[in-house]
Amino acid sequence: LAVGWGSGALAAWATFPGGCELVQSTVDCTGRWLSSVPGNLRGDTEELLLDDNTIQVLGNASLLMYQQLRRLSLTKNRLELIQPGAFLRSQGLHVLSLADNVLFTNYSLTAAALSALPALRTLDLAGNRLTEDMVSVLIWNLSSLESLSVARNIIMRLDSSVFANLTQLLELNLEKNYIFEIDQAFEGLQRLQRLNIAYNYLPCVLEFSLTQLRVLNVSNNVIEWFLALESDDLFELEVLDLSHNRLLFFPVLPRQSKLHTLLLKDNEMSFYQRLPNGTSLANVTVQFLLIDGNSTNITTVSLWDEICHSNLSSLQLLDMSQNQVWYLPEGFLAQMPSLTHLKLNQNCLETFHLSEGDPLAMLTELDLSQNQLAELGAEVGARDVLPNLQLFNLSTNRLRVLPPEVFTYTRKIATVDLSRNRVDLCPQPAVAGEVESPPCVDIRGIETLTHLSLAGCGLRGLGGHPFQGTSLMYLDLSDNHQALSGDLEWLQDLALTLRVLSLRNTSLSSTTVDFAAFNGLVRLDLSGNSLTVFPTSLSVLELHSLDLRDNCLPALLMDVTRTPLAKSLQEIYLSRNPYNCCTLGWWDALQRLEGLQIPDWQEVTCSYASRTLSPRALPEPVLQSCRWQTADLALLYLVLALPTCLTLLVAFAVVFLMLKQKLLKMVKSRCGVSNPY
Repeated sequence: LAVGWGSGALAAWATFPGGCELVQSTVDCTGRWLSSVPGNLRGDTEELLLDDNTIQVLGNASLLMYQQLRRLSLTKNRLELIQPGAFLRSQGLHVLSLADNVLFTNYSLTAAALSALPALRTLDLAGNRLTEDMVSVLIWNLSSLESLSVARNIIMRLDSSVFANLTQLLELNLEKNYIFEIDQAFEGLQRLQRLNIAYNYLPCVLEFSLTQLRVLNVSNNVIEWFLALESDDLFELEVLDLSHNRLLFFPVLPRQSKLHTLLLKDNEMSFYQRLPNGTSLANVTVQFLLIDGNSTNITTVSLWDEICHSNLSSLQLLDMSQNQVWYLPEGFLAQMPSLTHLKLNQNCLETFHLSEGDPLAMLTELDLSQNQLAELGAEVGARDVLPNLQLFNLSTNRLRVLPPEVFTYTRKIATVDLSRNRVDLCPQPAVAGEVESPPCVDIRGIETLTHLSLAGCGLRGLGGHPFQGTSLMYLDLSDNHQALSGDLEWLQDLALTLRVLSLRNTSLSSTTVDFAAFNGLVRLDLSGNSLTVFPTSLSVLELHSLDLRDNCLPALLMDVTRTPLAKSLQEIYLSRNPYNCCTLGWWDALQRLEGLQIPDWQEVTCSYASRTLSPRALPEPVLQSCRWQTADLALLYLVLALPTCLTLLVAFAVVFLMLKQKLLKMVKSRCGVSNPY
């Protein structure tokens, strides 16, 4: 805390009996097991934090000493009651947090206490098991409130009486209740700008008419319909979150609004102008029967024409992911000339056509992943298709090729994800007997491209210079079992720029790889391959991260700690390799390296005599056996041969002594020399 308050804070810091800490005019008594408000604090305290204690009652005399109090927090106590006179001397209180208590038990008396706070601006009543009637009583006289949270309570139904007196309210949080019906509860809140009703049970939103609202969050409900009031009035709405609902149709939005963010993720939305079997529903309408008391109103809505009447010219982010959209109506994107982020992933799109009729000049991110795209079309010569696109995600589709014009005028493209499509890179090696080369994706010459993912594309033996003219820093080639059938010469164009390379699960073997030229690499993934020997070329690189999981390595280099790799390496993954328990010198050396992390160290095992052991705690018998196995063989042979040699020497000496006289006589008789006596 002292650091956060700057240089003068140290002089203002103090500790009170009971463990409370003072920083300038703030006293922090959080988590001190206090059962009441301390009475020995400074009288000029402006902020008092009593969170996470055991206070049950805030009495009439609890705050008498603190008349300068502006902010009080009693979150996570056992507060049951605030006596009516508790705030009589603290009428300057601006912010009051009473979240996560049990105020439902004596809410009437607590309401009387709150009514004595004419300057209160922010009130948090979340997590107090309050019903809508209790909330109405508690806030009845708080006309000065600007921010109110009643989240995580048991509110079920709201009508116009609950918030009737909150004429100054700017922000209202109702999330995580049980609300299933709202009947004109917000019509009197003329200044309300932010409304959060997420995680409730609203089935629909009809005749939405809160023109002053800027942010509306109704995510995680069960909404099937969203219909704005048919009016030409300008709505101030900027952000609308309808994600994680059950929307069947694109929402009917206000005709005039300032909407820049529309979140529709995880619904059941589709368009119905035409069906997959060719049937046209262009003229189909839906009638809504609205019953209000004795009056009945029938509203007729065209499923598509109504959307065209909404002005979406200010929309910048549209998220329609995780729906059931299989096509986009003609002119749909033309309504959104300011769009910068478009998310259509996890739908049922079969085709997607980029044309000058859909001006996406401002689009920087386009996500079409996890669809059923077999074709991506682009008009030839469409100069204004994607001039500002930076991220293009096409992963997990059925694409075989991209139109050659798609990147022609994309001057800022930096990230392309083509993973899990059946694509090949140009140029393709010539195949005997084939007149035409198979379709391929050409990324050569895209100077701005820095990130490319081709994981699981079924790439076959690459050759030529598929990355010529690019400056890739990130390349993912994982899950391509036939991509590395030769050497890495086709990657040489990236030797100076590549920083991150993933070759996971590419059938890589130790004899076909040389990484010495890629001295700019900082992250390398070689997991899931068939490496039987640690590639010596890695020792000259200055990697920060190396993944060697799921290979066939019995050991690493014994002198790995004396290489440039050891000095730069920050993390290494080693598990699921058949390491030899008797050759773990490299493991001990890695443990001694400063700053090196082995995130999967608990999963690293070694093998000894058909047993799987942990290298961190090898049994003593195994260690002794390993010492014998790893001893100097020359010395071992010498020790074994020495007794044999000594035995032979002794035997020779005994035989010689026994036959000495006979041998001497034999020599003399043959040489003719007399024998003196």
